[in-house]
Order: sequence, then structure tokens, then C-alpha cells
Amino acid sequence: MASPLVREMLDAGIHFGNPPSQWNPKMKPYIFGRKNAIHIIDIRETLRGLLRACKFITQTVAGGQDVLFVGTKRQAREIVQEHAQACEMHYTTERWLGGTLTNFRTIRSRLRRLEELEALVSSPEWETGYSKKMKSTLARELKKIRRNLNGIRNMTRLPGALIVIDVRKERNAVREAQQLGIPTICLIDTDGDPDLVSIAIPGNDDGMRAISLVISKLAQAVEEGKRSRPAAPAPSERREGEPRRGREPEAPDSRPPGAQQAVGVGAGADAMGAGESTPAD
Repeated sequence: MASPLVREMLDAGIHFGNPPSQWNPKMKPYIFGRKNAIHIIDIRETLRGLLRACKFITQTVAGGQDVLFVGTKRQAREIVQEHAQACEMHYTTERWLGGTLTNFRTIRSRLRRLEELEALVSSPEWETGYSKKMKSTLARELKKIRRNLNGIRNMTRLPGALIVIDVRKERNAVREAQQLGIPTICLIDTDGDPDLVSIAIPGNDDGMRAISLVISKLAQAVEEGKRSRPAAPAPSERREGEPRRGREPEAPDSRPPGAQQAVGVGAGADAMGAGESTPAD
């Protein structure tokens, strides 16, 4: 199974690193050698990191958690957005807003503002109740919030893991994840610091084909994890012996059958007598 994947990685040029003048010495264990004034990444380390990442993501998603794709560099934006939307996960492809994870409550308030503005624009009051200047101001605010936060508008809780392209570019996102103990999976080139990430996938983080290959494999791991999630019980289903909803179970009558019958007869007589008028003395 690994041989076709290795061929795909080689064809995508994932083994091409940066010039030696730009390298980070911490990446030495992941470098195979040097050719044509650039470092060559060890494809075996790339394969090992990718397989570890896929296994971890599958387990994380199967456990009920979501992942957040982060790729704001120009080469990765469309690729990250496409695959994240395909597997129905959260993504950030514009500027990473400081506090997206560490100040998540404020981010949620901005998302509520986004919903308010969208409801306002679609309402009949938008055309008649606001001046041109006010509409222009609100439209700019809506565009800005949507551009920065549209990919995480359905993220109601912190993600179980971050998938990051280029650890140097997304160092703020990685640092926030570290503060909160959120695992990070990063495609990291020879100029990055592997100590900052939980699972490093050494590879070319500038080539679109390499980025697309890695993100597609990780998105497939997300889909596999979603299929492994336990199915939620249907609302109409109930376990055997479980009382029906809406009514409390009646306690069994512990009196003897004769006493129960006498009480029933007496109650019926009382009910009949309550409806009769008593003759005057």
C-alpha cells in the first residue's frame, strides 16, 4: 500500500526542500541529502509522518471531535478550503485572528454578529430602513467578518486537532494550540522547527501539488473517522423496559386484590353520591 503512495509523493515533488542557507538545523534528521543547491527530504520520514497523522486524525474524529484546517498562504488557500468543505470540517484560509482559540468566547460573539448582519441584510427593512451610508458601513463589516470567520462559523467548541500548512507562516495558530494542549499536525519544510508541532510531516510546503496530496490524505482520514463514529439513536427508539417519555411510571399497588376492589367500589359510590342532591330534612 505504501509503494503507490511513495510514487505519488515523488511525483508531487514533496521531497524538495529549501536551500541550505535557509535550513533549520533541527530538521537534520529528516533530510536525506543535498542536490542542486537544495536539501532533499527523506521520503521515508515523510511517509512515516503522514501515516502517523492519518491514524491520529481517524482516532480523533471517531471519538467525536472535529479538526481545524489552517492554511493562509497563497498556495494553500483554495486547496485547504476545498478539502475542508468536502469533509465538513472547519478551516481558516485568511489571516489568523489572534485569540481564535485562546479567546474563543470573543470569536463566538463575532460569529453571532455575523448571523445578525446576515439576517438584517435579508430582511425587508434593509432597503427602506437604513441610509446609504449605514448600509455601506454594515456591508463592509459583514464582508470582513465573513472573510475571516466564515470557515469556523459552525465551530461551537475547540477542535480536537489542528492541521497546519507551514509552521513558520502559522506560528501564532501553533502557539495558541500549544497553550491549550491541542495537538498539531503540520506539513513542515526544511526551514521549520519540528519541536513546535505534535506530529511533523516533513515535506515541501510551497508546492501546490505536494500540499494537495497531503491535505487530500488527511481529509480521507477525517472521512474514515466520521464513518467510525457511533450512530446516534433515533428519537423514536427506546430501550426495552425504558418508560415512555412524557409520563411518569405508575407505582404498583401493593394492597391485596380484595382491598383494591373495595377501594374501587367505594370511590365509584362516592363519585355517584357527589352528583346527587340530599333531600331536605
